[in-house]
Amino acid sequence: MIVAIHQPNYFPWLGYFHKMARADVFVLLDDVQFSKNSYTNRVQVLFNGRPRWLTVPIRVSLGQLINTVLPTSEAWRMAHLSLLHHAYGDTRHFQETWRDVERWIGDAPSGDLGKLNGQIIRRIAERLGTHARIIQSSDLGVRADAPDMRLAVIASAVSPSNPVYLSGRGGAKYQRPETFEKAGVALHYVEFNHPFYAQESKQFFPGLSVLDAAFHLGWHETRRLVCA
Repeated sequence: MIVAIHQPNYFPWLGYFHKMARADVFVLLDDVQFSKNSYTNRVQVLFNGRPRWLTVPIRVSLGQLINTVLPTSEAWRMAHLSLLHHAYGDTRHFQETWRDVERWIGDAPSGDLGKLNGQIIRRIAERLGTHARIIQSSDLGVRADAPDMRLAVIASAVSPSNPVYLSGRGGAKYQRPETFEKAGVALHYVEFNHPFYAQESKQFFPGLSVLDAAFHLGWHETRRLVCA
């Protein structure tokens, strides 16, 4: 069984779902410390031909866990819908994508970032046709001191028999192969070469929210980019 693990980001980029599409189980790491300036409460979209941050406003204390961080108000919903409508209203697949985005933002839980982002991620995964079972790490009750040990323990908890942990290349900076070997977990890395597609800008900007691809290409073509 292939297990992938990642923090529950806000409307993540294509690479997030590329990894999910290659996993049997995708674990949303919601019970770890919130990192300032991360993608947990923000993502970039294309606005007037340039990347612009779409940010859920929060108030957070040092050391606070993602699943305890709350938005400061509900005003972000209308603000984000207004910005996205202005940014992508003239794109070819606006109407198709807007129906989903308007509903997802409107229906997102009012609680913590883990639940809010988790529901949005699940909705996008359904729309892209990925088949990984999505669970939250807070439901597993896993405890471990080192970050890489925590990932290995989670993979073992999800798949007690011959688990494979699928990591992005960024994890190689802190993940020790011996940690996974001792835990009986095979460590594999996934490669994602960001595809080019036509954006309404003078240059191509990779790494934007999956919504950028969906508005420009539609969900069917976006799925092809993710699952290729």
